[in-house]
Amino acid sequence: MVKREEKLIAQHKRARYDYEILETLEAGIVLLGSEVKSMRIGKASINEAYAGEMADDPSAIYLFNANIAEYSFANRFGHEAKRPRKLLLKSREVKKLIGNVRKKGYTIVPLRLYFNAFGKAKLQIAMARGKNTVDKRETIKERDWNRDKARILRDNNR
Repeated sequence: MVKREEKLIAQHKRARYDYEILETLEAGIVLLGSEVKSMRIGKASINEAYAGEMADDPSAIYLFNANIAEYSFANRFGHEAKRPRKLLLKSREVKKLIGNVRKKGYTIVPLRLYFNAFGKAKLQIAMARGKNTVDKRETIKERDWNRDKARILRDNNR
């Protein structure tokens, strides 16, 4: 039996630095065919993307400002590169996310865009709280210390 793996399309690397991640979820995305083909060749970015509710449809969460480049062979059936895309979540999850955003001031941040083992496009989103400058400095100190500690342990084992 062949074991399938996830194929990473795009990743928001700075999200873990700018935000304190509280909870993560996996969501499906409503896409057009030309968007899927463009994602398969790796032309997508979620670095400037964010998720939230749309004024027209408050019972769903949308992904805004995600850049999926136009597929050159799509002809007249193409798509807009930065259009809002609906996220497929259970209604219980949507209510929880929207409630936390409204009451506690949290943010819904996209972390990774990938194809799962079955070939479906998925987005890993996180409920996050923004870090202030002091917290960011702590993150940098901790990362530097872990790097130095690993270097010391590696040198001592030789």
